[in-house]
Amino acid sequence: MIYVCIPSYDEGPTIGLVLWKTRQVFGDSGREYQLLVVDDGSTDRTAETLEPYAKVLPLSVVRHDHREGYAASVETLLQLALERSDRPRRDCAVLMQADFSHLPQFVPDLVRGIDSGADLVVGEAKLEGAPSRGYRWLRRWAPALLGTKAKVPGLRDMVSGFLAVRLSCLRLALKDSGDQLLLTDGWAANAELISRLAANARRVEAVPVVERLNLRQRPSRVTPWDEAKALWGARRALRLVGATR
Repeated sequence: MIYVCIPSYDEGPTIGLVLWKTRQVFGDSGREYQLLVVDDGSTDRTAETLEPYAKVLPLSVVRHDHREGYAASVETLLQLALERSDRPRRDCAVLMQADFSHLPQFVPDLVRGIDSGADLVVGEAKLEGAPSRGYRWLRRWAPALLGTKAKVPGLRDMVSGFLAVRLSCLRLALKDSGDQLLLTDGWAANAELISRLAANARRVEAVPVVERLNLRQRPSRVTPWDEAKALWGARRALRLVGATR
């Protein structure tokens, strides 16, 4: 089983398209899958958009009454995937974004890496859609801002948030982390997640993906300077990741 985990906050204009395109991808492959979505206290029409899809797709929606943040949404989704799986050594979870920057057509590439024996497969993004100079700078230098604990051999992009993980590897990472898997938020949470998973993975792979920044139907929520400060401030939490290894 493949659990596609999609955290969403005010992504009403794109979440339906992401779900439908993902359905088409799995329809072509014939693989068993479930769609798991967290609606993180959205204030737009996300809830109304999801209702009809839940009737025709293998979709489960968890709604937060108020916004708890990206990291909390990701942790909820991964925990749910693990709870539902009865074959964690075979099953995997795919994490992707609801704003359509991550294209569902690349999901089979991530899953193929798991099928071939990797425990963690990370999509390393080629940015398309005219991102600002500041955004490009931030993506390029994010690992340096996060420090050495955010470095995983063989990986260049630690913050894309597009990945697949074998659920047995996720279970080990959760056991190591205790009550809370992620201590940071935003892009730093992606790097922290990859670091924690990689610490428990026998094999880590990277696959090239395209990140389309012009397909989201809202302005970017990333302010490069603020995000850079957040990444720098996340170093302490990532040192805690290293302490568990």
